[in-house]
Amino acid sequence: MDTDYMKISEDEAVKWLKEHLTEKRFNHSLGTAECAQRLAEKYGADERKAYIAGLLHDCAKCLPDEELLQIIDEHIKDVPDDERSNKKTLHAPAGRYVAQKVFGVTDEEILSSIRWHTIGKLDMTLFEKIIFLADKIETRTRKEEYRSKIVKYIDGPDGLNKCILACYKETIKSLVDRDLRICPLTVEIYNHLEKITNVK
Repeated sequence: MDTDYMKISEDEAVKWLKEHLTEKRFNHSLGTAECAQRLAEKYGADERKAYIAGLLHDCAKCLPDEELLQIIDEHIKDVPDDERSNKKTLHAPAGRYVAQKVFGVTDEEILSSIRWHTIGKLDMTLFEKIIFLADKIETRTRKEEYRSKIVKYIDGPDGLNKCILACYKETIKSLVDRDLRICPLTVEIYNHLEKITNVK
């Protein structure tokens, strides 16, 4: 099926992803697309657009680190040193470019949601929040022990923000447990979300 959001068909996009991602990452991408579509329905966003963004969000995940850095250096502006130094997040800014170059995506909401789906940012839009959360709670590959700590807030007041705050809380706990550095932006976003919600 051709869409207004990609220059290629969905079948072609899925074929490319299957060839360029590991089996687990491919399944995660399908799960994220499905979850993003459900969240978009729940929160009144464009379901089809959310599905495409979820499908493509990790399109650069399995590229070599050297290629990711080259893409960032040549095509993506304003990637801070904290993000550049973390190999696990390089695929997010690079993914924005790959989505444009390989899949012909021009929609700014899709591109921005791919760019920020890993570390997030302050004042994310509704659409960015949907893709960010879908990436964390999809059911195909995410462990239920982790998911349950997040999705328990989803149907309550301000559920979307509370779920995202729970994501940051789990991330910070994990980094502390592993004696890893916490990106200042992660702390800043956590503090902002904690201020505007009442998760205890």
